[in-house]
Amino acid sequence: MTERSQRNVPFPRKLAYAAPAFALAVVGIPVYIYVPKFYTDVVGVHIGLMGAIILGVRLFDALTDPLLGFVSDRTETRFGRRRPYILSGALLLAAAIYFLFNPPAGSPTFETLWFGSWFFLVFLFWTVVEVPYESLGPEITFNYRERITLFAWRDGALIAGTLVAASSPAIVSQLLNLSQAPADERLKFFWISAVYAPMVFLFCTWCVLSIREKARGAHTEKGGPGEGYRMILRNRPFLILLLSYTIAAFGSNLPATLILYYVEYVLQSSMADLFLALYFVTGVVFLPGWVLLAKKIGKKEAWVLSMAINTGAFAGVFLLDAGDALIYGILVFFSGIGFGATIAIPSAMQADVIDYDELLAGERREGHYIGLWSITKKLAAALGVGVALSLLGSSGYEPNMPQSQEVVRMLKVLYALVPSLCNIVALVIALAFPISSGIHEEILEAVERRSTGVSVEDPLRRGVFL
Repeated sequence: MTERSQRNVPFPRKLAYAAPAFALAVVGIPVYIYVPKFYTDVVGVHIGLMGAIILGVRLFDALTDPLLGFVSDRTETRFGRRRPYILSGALLLAAAIYFLFNPPAGSPTFETLWFGSWFFLVFLFWTVVEVPYESLGPEITFNYRERITLFAWRDGALIAGTLVAASSPAIVSQLLNLSQAPADERLKFFWISAVYAPMVFLFCTWCVLSIREKARGAHTEKGGPGEGYRMILRNRPFLILLLSYTIAAFGSNLPATLILYYVEYVLQSSMADLFLALYFVTGVVFLPGWVLLAKKIGKKEAWVLSMAINTGAFAGVFLLDAGDALIYGILVFFSGIGFGATIAIPSAMQADVIDYDELLAGERREGHYIGLWSITKKLAAALGVGVALSLLGSSGYEPNMPQSQEVVRMLKVLYALVPSLCNIVALVIALAFPISSGIHEEILEAVERRSTGVSVEDPLRRGVFL
């Protein structure tokens, strides 16, 4: 066993690393769903301009994520490569969240400019924090099993944070007994920002002060971002992982987009929020069990099993009709058993393929990988939303009306059948992932020997020397 692979992470450090994920979840459902509706219905921004602004920000993200990853990989400061970005970005993000959630009264043109400016800055500063933050994780420990626990804490905090953030408008309204009047809506978003803006900065500061970065070796990469990302094409394990995860992510974004429509128009129920909470809570509760299982049987094997359980339960949703809310809740529960693992285990596997990249490239390049990973997640989400809503509209969907059988059939296909098929394809691709615990240890040993100038055999390509 190499010296690096023996490193365990104390519990307080795991908690400190996971904390920002909980707070950063506010840049999710609240910002993408609640804030736009607040600006159109209360503030007065035209919905067409709102859509154009959101689309433009998504496209801009496609440039900033890989660029920030590349820049942070090449940054050299006495405080490390990642932590200066996390701390400074958190301060700016906290300010941007506050201003976005608290628009002053003004003309429609002013309000549109206000929304566009602060919405853009929220996602710019979120990228400045998020890409270095996720890039920090793989260097905290090189232990194959310890990484499972570390990333389970981080992604478990993200799932829990998403649930709390999604519930925050209802919680604030209930605590303060607020109505849906414009003044009360503004007060609600003020208090959400008053909680989350300082939380983002404080939790990121906690992480920065608790985590020490590994000393960086000599810089060897030549060329700009394009050349750096072309080198990733040599990393076969990463390409397998990325393709499998992206297909699964596209599938999972369909039910995330359509759950409100499915529950209302197929099940004819009003309990969508309850079902969504059940899914998230189940994922968090069962995540520790998946951590133990992955340590015992391996990451790939646990990930494949979690996808199989998630898919096997969720496929049954395709067969449900009006009045089947109880059966749906049972299927949601069983599907949620595998949910947390489908998020956390790929993160731990990603850290292992970055170690293999170090063997190929001769240096640590977490930012390159996290930047590319982030793009695929966002594109999968955008494509899922676009495809789902477009096909639903073409099938004859009419809002706030009883839907035709064609619309109900389309909802079943998009909400349950297509995601299940995507998971099956992703599962089959994941079976080809080659890095096990033993292979990972060989990779770390090869990295150490190659750093001394010795030629080493590639553990994944026997007979090929580096």
